[in-house]
Amino acid sequence: MAKLITPLVPKQIDSAKPKDKPYILFDGGGLYLEVTPLGSKFWRMKFRQANGKENWLSFGKYPDVSLEQVCQKQNKARKLKAAGIDPAENRRAEKEADQERASNTFEKIARQWHANRIETWQPSTAKDIINRLEKDIFPEIGELPVSTITHKQLINALRKVEMRGAHEIAKRLRANCARIFRYAIQYGYTDKNIAADLTDVLKPVRKGHFAAI
Repeated sequence: MAKLITPLVPKQIDSAKPKDKPYILFDGGGLYLEVTPLGSKFWRMKFRQANGKENWLSFGKYPDVSLEQVCQKQNKARKLKAAGIDPAENRRAEKEADQERASNTFEKIARQWHANRIETWQPSTAKDIINRLEKDIFPEIGELPVSTITHKQLINALRKVEMRGAHEIAKRLRANCARIFRYAIQYGYTDKNIAADLTDVLKPVRKGHFAAI
């Protein structure tokens, strides 16, 4: 008969003192807390892969990761395993995806878009487009992953252009940003075009008015 494991409680975790050697407090379902001789406490989960071999997941350090939080992580891992998905492989894939998203900054994608379209423009137009992006947009959102940029962040960047009276420039920048986001969507870097939504945010440009660059 399998040994019944009583789930851990916060008081029990907090009172666990370090010993000469690392030891384990079991929580059930493969989840346990490892206490090191230095007093650090790490959440881990043991599970069996489809081939029968044992593997482990690390869920972080207590109290940075609470008992409630680690139970949520455990439940997610168990659901993946029940669906035939290796939790460790899934975590590795998610980490790689996160790293890829972080590397796909707005400036990186914008320069790719510009290089892809440059032969369709006159040289002066191509230079003007990249110069405006470098001056007004890249300093504001260029380093952000394109998938994480919010409407407010883009609006704030365009507002700064408007505040110096360059309303036509702000309008053109919004249009080019919309094209960049559309390009990013087609390549799978993001799933939304926040610039295309800003139809009523910028002030209208009066005919015959040419704002200073």
